[in-house]
Amino acid sequence: MKKISFILVLGLLMACDSQKESATTEQAMEPHLEAVQKEFAPDSRVVLFDLEQKGNVLKGETNQPKAKQALLERLQKENIDFVDSIEVLPTKEFEGTTGVINLSVANLRSSRGHSSELSTQATMGTPVKVYKKTRGWYFVQTPDNYLAWVDGGGLTLMNENKFSEWKNKPKIIYTKAYGFSHEKKDKEAGTVSDLVYGDVLSLEGEEKGFYAVSFPDGRTGYVATDEAIAYDEWVNQQEPSGENLVRISKQFLGLPYLWGGTSFKGVDCSGFTKTVYFLNGLILPRDASQQVNIGETVDTSNGWKNMEKGDLLFFGSPAKDGRPERVVHVGMWIGGDEEFIHSSGKVRISSMNPNADNYDESQLNRFLRAKRITPDDVVIDLRETKLY
Repeated sequence: MKKISFILVLGLLMACDSQKESATTEQAMEPHLEAVQKEFAPDSRVVLFDLEQKGNVLKGETNQPKAKQALLERLQKENIDFVDSIEVLPTKEFEGTTGVINLSVANLRSSRGHSSELSTQATMGTPVKVYKKTRGWYFVQTPDNYLAWVDGGGLTLMNENKFSEWKNKPKIIYTKAYGFSHEKKDKEAGTVSDLVYGDVLSLEGEEKGFYAVSFPDGRTGYVATDEAIAYDEWVNQQEPSGENLVRISKQFLGLPYLWGGTSFKGVDCSGFTKTVYFLNGLILPRDASQQVNIGETVDTSNGWKNMEKGDLLFFGSPAKDGRPERVVHVGMWIGGDEEFIHSSGKVRISSMNPNADNYDESQLNRFLRAKRITPDDVVIDLRETKLY
């Protein structure tokens, strides 16, 4: 009996020592995890660094090989014992694979499932990086680096050769707010797909007032020539001046606010500014709290005299009492009577002038700063980078 009790006590002591050692290892790892995340993945919307530690085992995944390497080197330097179970994406299945959006507008979500939050959208022809697949949903990264999930019906997978072949084909871009591709060279014919401004399709030919087109998934159809233009011609015409930004922005007036929307099917505030700039050849970061980090600050300390058409205005709450600044809204300056255009309920024009009929006191009260965006500030200048 005494021998059995001794064995039980010894076992408990060994278990306690193991737990203490595990806790000590986790504590030793924690500052290194935090430091690497801060350096390589400060914004989880654009960089995946999803790790967890259990004892001396590091699990999880990242799309940044350099982040994993930096972490392992730090742990080795400190002689911290660990087991590496970190997966670097893409998975082997998707190495060398590109996804191309094959719907007029694909809805990209924060997690798998159609009931999940709409994070952003991608228009037809947009190439996306594909990292992994789970239950019919693909984890992808858009050209503005946003990470999200899209269901399998929203994209076509292409290997390197197939994508190169698709990319080298001549393209058209749809330039009406909304319309259709048809089965025949007839605007009254049945439809192959709906289309929105910014959709890009492969050009197969032209006859009798129609472009013969093909979709990324192999479908074919016809698009009226008065509703589209050769992509190369379109992109070479782009001059993102204040006047052109305002002209495009006013085509959205009255469009409903849609959380996560970045197309003519609905826009949220940053989706609106992003789409306006996209249709002028420039790709901005996705969210207002990201857009505020680019461009040059415009001095508004003495009013609005320094503002130019196309400047972005950011709204929210300033840093206070140890709380960080929160940027929650963005609009675009259009001039006139101190006016800006933004998506709030619907796309509308508001004024900073208290005497104006469209004065927006609530927005003025939470105004933070204005930024002027140049082509050097953006994620991608389509005039310089062949995206499609």
